[in-house]
Amino acid sequence: MLRSFALLAIAGATFAAEPLKMGYSDYISFTAWEVAKQKGWFKEAGVEVDLVWFEYAPSMEAFQAGKIDAVNVASCDQLVMAGAGKKGSKAIIITDYSNGNDKIIAKPGIKTMTELKGKKVGVEVGFVDQLLLMKALEAAGLKETDIEMVNMVTTDTPQGLASGAVDAVACWQPNANSTLSLVPGSKAVASSADFPGLIYDVVAVSDDSLAKRRDDWVRVAKVWDKIVTYTLDPATQGEAVKYMADKAGVDADKYAKFLPGSKLFTLKDNVPALAKDGTGLTTLAGSLAVSDAFNRQVKAYEVTLAPADFVDGSVIADALK
Repeated sequence: MLRSFALLAIAGATFAAEPLKMGYSDYISFTAWEVAKQKGWFKEAGVEVDLVWFEYAPSMEAFQAGKIDAVNVASCDQLVMAGAGKKGSKAIIITDYSNGNDKIIAKPGIKTMTELKGKKVGVEVGFVDQLLLMKALEAAGLKETDIEMVNMVTTDTPQGLASGAVDAVACWQPNANSTLSLVPGSKAVASSADFPGLIYDVVAVSDDSLAKRRDDWVRVAKVWDKIVTYTLDPATQGEAVKYMADKAGVDADKYAKFLPGSKLFTLKDNVPALAKDGTGLTTLAGSLAVSDAFNRQVKAYEVTLAPADFVDGSVIADALK
């Protein structure tokens, strides 16, 4: 009997030593985790984290397949993973909201959203920048049927506009700046800065991992606060950006230009935004309600989801104690 208990204790210790696997891809608030990795902050916090690098869509697929415990993802797509892939999760950290890093860029000669009427617009259908496109059309007094939407992988959008295949594209950084550079005279006719809180980015943790490793996720949340402080401090920002840029394979000076386009969230910023009963774009739950309506409209899924079920502010609350 004693030997059995000993074996169970060893097995438990082995399980606890397993690193948390977190997927991330090339977006400013996602690559920010590289700062913690390079500075050794996870180990200092007493948690092992294996950061797994993906392209964006494959990171979601890996999460849905149970290959990773968590994924950095746009909140709109967190719902897609649940509705289409039946993979439940909780957003435990808002890393940022897009404040201009998602853009609708038109070819030379087109200066406003209204001028896109009757034109072709390239966008990765079913993903978050289609939501931005539809909101921007609505704000301009246009309907989705007023344009021809062309399904285009986000990484292909710079070449898509340059080739003349479309008249405009909707994409996020670094593809947005690549498009502007590749097509002289092109112009951003709308951006996520026009709709603050429409596109939150979150750490979505599987329900299973959160239940089993909650204390470790509290430690991860504390590390995130250090990352934001270090990244926003002018004295250390250069080093932080270099870590992010090196991971993304982008020149650090160019990558630094993406920072203002994301409103990075400290843990204190997270508290009101993670209120489950929140409405409107100032809260994640309110923004998710908008995203849910969009997802069902584009038939990303047909089930009925309760946005508040995908928000958990208790991890942040414990991290701040």
